[in-house]
Amino acid sequence: MPIHDWTRVPAGTYHFFHQRWISAIADKLNTGGLPEGYFAMSEVDAKGPIPDVLALKAQPPLPPNGPAGVAVLDCPPRARVVSRGENTAGYARRADRLSIYLPQGELIAVIEIVSAGNKDNTNGLKTFVRKAGKLLRRGVHLLVVDLFPPSVRNPHGIHKAIWDQFKEEPFELPPEKPLTIAAYAAGSEKVAYIENVAVGDRLPDMPIFLTPDHYVPCPLETSYQVTWGVFPAALKGPLELTPP
Repeated sequence: MPIHDWTRVPAGTYHFFHQRWISAIADKLNTGGLPEGYFAMSEVDAKGPIPDVLALKAQPPLPPNGPAGVAVLDCPPRARVVSRGENTAGYARRADRLSIYLPQGELIAVIEIVSAGNKDNTNGLKTFVRKAGKLLRRGVHLLVVDLFPPSVRNPHGIHKAIWDQFKEEPFELPPEKPLTIAAYAAGSEKVAYIENVAVGDRLPDMPIFLTPDHYVPCPLETSYQVTWGVFPAALKGPLELTPP
C-alpha cells in the first residue's frame, strides 16, 4: 500500500485516519507482535507522554529466558542513517540524586504518529520536540512516524529537530524522500535509526526498542493497509488522485 499524500486533505481527515492507525498498530502488537508481559495501549495525556501516542508497558516478571525481542548485535535494525549521541545533559541531572523505581506499569516505549498540528506553528513544533527529548532522557524508547514534508520551521525534518537536543550534526533530507521515520534507543548512549520515504513508497517496519539492545519490529505497513481498508470511501477521493 503506497503512502498517500496527506497534505491534500484537511487536518481532521488525517487525524481520524491516524487515530484508527494507532489502534491497528496496537492490535497487531497485542496479538503476537510483543513478547509475553508487554502490552500496547493508546494514550491521550498532555501531562505525561506525547498526546496521541501508543505506549508499550511491561508488567513483571521479566521474561525468564533473557531479554525480550531481537538482539541488536544479532540483527541490527535496517535504516538509511544510524547516529549516536552521548547523554551529557542526563549525567548532569543525575548528580547528587537517588532515584528508585518500581517495575509495575513501567513505561518502556512510545510510538508517535506526527500530525500536521505538531508542526504547523513554532510553539507546536517546540512542544513536540521538547516532549520527545524528555522521553528519551527518561530512558523511554521512541518511534516517530512523520508523513508530512518539512516546513520552514523544520527544514531538515523532524529527526534533526529532536536529535539536536543530544547531538548537533549535519543531516540532509534526500530531496526525493522528504518524509521521516525515526526509531530511538534510549540507553545511556542514545542511538537513532532513520529512514526516509516519499509519497507512493511502502512503509518500512521500523524497530520498537524494548531495551537499548533488543527490539521488535513495528508493523507499520500492514497496519496502514488495514486502516486504509476500513477508511471511509467518501474521504479517499483526494488521496487517490494521480499526482500531476
